[in-house]
Amino acid sequence: MPRHPVQATTEADHSFCPVYEAINILQEKWTLHIIRSLLQGPRGFNELSRAVGGCNPATLAQRLEKLEHLGIISKTIHSTMPPRTSYALTQAGQALQEVIEAIDRWSRAYLPKPSEGPP
Repeated sequence: MPRHPVQATTEADHSFCPVYEAINILQEKWTLHIIRSLLQGPRGFNELSRAVGGCNPATLAQRLEKLEHLGIISKTIHSTMPPRTSYALTQAGQALQEVIEAIDRWSRAYLPKPSEGPP
């Protein structure tokens, strides 16, 4: 089946473009890092913070809240002492594994390794 290029839309177009909407969600800093980390399984807030690295706690909390609102992750509060919260990908979040793998393939094929410098 031949692949057709995805048509870009403008604000003047006034039509829904799923690619545009998805890029708007996934482009936010740390979002794909969070999803990539959760592909390895559920994680607590601190564990996720360490795995993502460099994201301040307020930003991480904001991204997690938005991803939960969008149905990409689920949040579970465990009734332990002290209470513990864990985050996991939903089915929609798991489906983003293909996106992460596509980015990985593309970057390995086309981006220079750090030791090589720019092309």
